[in-house]
Amino acid sequence: MSSSTESEPISTVPQRQKLRLGDVLVQQKLISEEQLKQTLEMQRTTGKKLGRLLIDANVITEEALANILARQLRAPFVNLKSFPLKTEMVHLLPESHARRFRALVLGERGEDLLVAMADPLDLSAYDELTKILKRTVQIAVVAESQLSAAFDRHYRRTDEISGLAKALEKDIGDAVDFGTLQATAGQEGAPVVRLLQSIFEDAVQCGASDVHLEPQENELVVRSRIDGILQTQTHADKRIAAAMTQRLKLMASLDISEKRLPQDGRFSLRLRDSTVDVRLSTLPCQYGESVVMRLLGHGSGVRRLDHINMPKDILERFKEILGRSSGMVLVTGPTGSGKTTTLYAALAEIDSERHKVITVEDPVEFRLPGLTQVQVNDKIDLSFARVLRATLRQDPDVILVGEMRDPETAEIGLRAAVTGHMVLSTLHTRDAMSTPFRLLDMGVAPFMVATSLQAVIAQRLVRVNCDTCLEPHTPTPQEAAWLTSMIGSDEPVARPMRGRGCSACNGCGYIGRRGVYEMLEMDSVLAQATTRSDPTEFMKHAREKMKGKTMGFRALDLVWRGKTTMSEAMRLSSEIE
Repeated sequence: MSSSTESEPISTVPQRQKLRLGDVLVQQKLISEEQLKQTLEMQRTTGKKLGRLLIDANVITEEALANILARQLRAPFVNLKSFPLKTEMVHLLPESHARRFRALVLGERGEDLLVAMADPLDLSAYDELTKILKRTVQIAVVAESQLSAAFDRHYRRTDEISGLAKALEKDIGDAVDFGTLQATAGQEGAPVVRLLQSIFEDAVQCGASDVHLEPQENELVVRSRIDGILQTQTHADKRIAAAMTQRLKLMASLDISEKRLPQDGRFSLRLRDSTVDVRLSTLPCQYGESVVMRLLGHGSGVRRLDHINMPKDILERFKEILGRSSGMVLVTGPTGSGKTTTLYAALAEIDSERHKVITVEDPVEFRLPGLTQVQVNDKIDLSFARVLRATLRQDPDVILVGEMRDPETAEIGLRAAVTGHMVLSTLHTRDAMSTPFRLLDMGVAPFMVATSLQAVIAQRLVRVNCDTCLEPHTPTPQEAAWLTSMIGSDEPVARPMRGRGCSACNGCGYIGRRGVYEMLEMDSVLAQATTRSDPTEFMKHAREKMKGKTMGFRALDLVWRGKTTMSEAMRLSSEIE
């Protein structure tokens, strides 16, 4: 526990009857009488709490407010980033009450419970907590933002989802028919609706990028992809799978009666004061239909190149290339490696007031003002190639093509790059060096690649160490062997670090992911080797040019800086070798 008053007795019932937050802050000279008066006027108008108004106005920080309250109440201030929370203790207080009273059970203190509160001056909340927990409550003070993050980490909706799954199972009995689903299609209180709502809310709460519904022989497995790793959410009776799938199809305006063919659709949800786009894919399988949903939040916005952790040398060259009037830049990597994020960050560098920017995508992942965005639709023969041809008649300066899927699209894109347009696109290749010859394999003329392609950026995502539980790590024999293959020695340049696992990272040692990049910029030697279709000469010069700057070395640099683990760097290296 982090506390500046560790030796002081903990207040069982905070001495708050004579305390008012404004008076305390004035007494401690954190705000002036005039600031208090102005904020109280604003409070009467807005109805917001005094502390929140002061924080929003940047008069005081959350941490300063929590610390001063802790000292005044002779209660501990707790840093939840490092406090070892136990899920079983947290769950003594139901989520609805925890969020309502902004309180979190930290642990036991003899016969009492230590409970963290963002507003320890709220007497009514304290009284309610005592009744709900049926124990004497000792108060600790926390910063409200840390409390919200702890709620999202520890109040996963597993029990709620399991309960709703059982309710749905009971509701549908042994069979699901079209009529039943049609009857419940507009009923927001129907079990299937409430179950899906909880699954989506849980996914957004824990930052999942995808949700998988996987029917097995005897059960339905619900999994979420968090930081690139699938985590099982719940196991349910397989009989509810059809009801969930058909409800999702209704939401995405798909053919509810077609179960033999794959289908793709899209819909939007309003969750937790934000809008989430859901891309839905169904696939017939042995025990029903597998459903995968990719979640795209509107609120996340488009990031700038300066904010995606691109190395400085690549960033500077990339920005210079984007300033040119023509040429093609390709971003490569597997699905889910952040290619779209990089492309949109590149678009954010381009002045759309002075330039005509057109995107051709399937689907349109981010909707941006000032851009002309076109959704490809193969069902009506609105293909990448067809839209791209029409795009060239729209007087564009910059064209973003979602993916070079076929030779025709690639050739049109390269011709556009030759004829005075900057073209940005993606391609699925292992690394930057292999990309030009992937275009040649697609049947594109060598001189087109040599004259049009300006640069290739390849990227992957690695998980980031949790700063809260970071500790030194001694390389294993396998890691030492890999290190030798990379730098010719098994002696680390710096001490590798890893996350031990704590409440902040749910015990996994990682929080979030970041990009690892490499860039191959075409020069005259590479262009000539491409024109001659000479892979040997091309690769020889490319390796010299990329020495020490490949994704493997960039990942190793992150290891030395304590940003990721050797195991993550090894995983990335194995993917590109």
